[in-house]
Amino acid sequence: MRLTWVQPEDLLGHELRQAAEDGRDPGPALAAWLAAGGHPAPARAGASPAPAAPELRALAGRLLDGLAELPVPTAAAEPTDWPAIRATWAAPPPAAAPDPGLPRRLEAAWLGRAVGCVLGKPVEKLPLDGIRALARAAGNWPLDDWFTARGVPAELLAAHPWNRRSAPTSLAENIDGAPEDDDLNHPLLGLLLLQRHGKGFTTADLARLWLDELPAGRTFTAERVAYRNLLQGLEPPLTATRHNPFREWIGALIRADVHGWTNPGDPAAAAEQAWRDATLTHTAGGVHAALFSAAAIAEAAGGRADVHGALRAGLAVVPPGSRLAEAVRHGILAAREESCFDRVVDRLHARYGRYHWVHAVPNTALLAAALTHADGDFTRSVCLAVSGGWDTDSNGATAGSVAGLLAGSPDRIPERWTAPLKNRLATTVAGFDGIGFDTLAHLTARLATPPTTPPTTQEATRS
Repeated sequence: MRLTWVQPEDLLGHELRQAAEDGRDPGPALAAWLAAGGHPAPARAGASPAPAAPELRALAGRLLDGLAELPVPTAAAEPTDWPAIRATWAAPPPAAAPDPGLPRRLEAAWLGRAVGCVLGKPVEKLPLDGIRALARAAGNWPLDDWFTARGVPAELLAAHPWNRRSAPTSLAENIDGAPEDDDLNHPLLGLLLLQRHGKGFTTADLARLWLDELPAGRTFTAERVAYRNLLQGLEPPLTATRHNPFREWIGALIRADVHGWTNPGDPAAAAEQAWRDATLTHTAGGVHAALFSAAAIAEAAGGRADVHGALRAGLAVVPPGSRLAEAVRHGILAAREESCFDRVVDRLHARYGRYHWVHAVPNTALLAAALTHADGDFTRSVCLAVSGGWDTDSNGATAGSVAGLLAGSPDRIPERWTAPLKNRLATTVAGFDGIGFDTLAHLTARLATPPTTPPTTQEATRS
């Protein structure tokens, strides 16, 4: 058995890429690794096909330790500590009273998140040309409906096979309720976190919740590494950094919705809450992506902003000199300059294609571009986000959450999207399997009360 996302010989390849991205010199470690017979990181899967020899695995561990000791030139512009992040803000985004129609708005957000997730699931991990070819063959390009295998030539399906786990639940002909996915499990865990600990939860509270309620096999990338680190006795924030090359990937962003939903009209409070969640598993750009998403969602949840105001609120909480902020700004600019979204996507892939397909930088750029280009329209928001490739189900989910909030009510989301989900969500999170999105909205609305006094940084990270 190959346990994905934790084998040292696979982690090293990803850490070498991460070192190049954040300005460290991976050259000596790379040379030592290749000279010993090491391989690059798996391009799309979580593990290489075969385990490494014991001596090669041991070398990978030593090289990971050595890379962790190198200074990070981008650290000043890309802080992870909350006081340092907060110090980069020109001014905190202003808070406003929440919309009295919040429960219906939240139901649309939950539904939107599920729609976008399910739409993106069949093509997760596929290259951009494969996504375009499959949709075109079905007469569904520009993307405007669920993916389907109907009418798609067999040779094309063989060349670009659907995601193996998702096709049985997420193609148009197979959808029967919302299937389980980590992009939907984590908002449920966020609800549990707030129900048990309130808005003053600490990062350690989240860690304990995961150990109690989240099976290790339902974690991926940075979350799986952090889970392993917890079992080895490490505490936050070391859980986010110890042999964790995925710490700037998209995992913290997909956990951010609940923090925006429960702080409607208060982007700054949503960002601070998301920071305490994100730092269990992520640093720098991975954290910044979560802050961006939480703040944008909070602004949209307040009922006072259009999509462009929500994106401005999200960008306002991200350190302006960071790679994440640059990517968001570039995505928005590209969407404004190009009338054809395919050209927007091609520009983004040309600029950020060097990153792994799950990395937060390209995916957040694509998310911002899709939401900008769609201009608040629900169908276009989820379809553009998914049609851009990379982490399709995660991008579709976040776009759907924002667009659902802006729609304001599930009645304003086209029925072709909501009807197949049958107001039913499957999950292994205890107590939630089969729950309806209307019930989830009411549970979430109960938590959307004025925030308590935020804990200090020390309180937020203590065990």
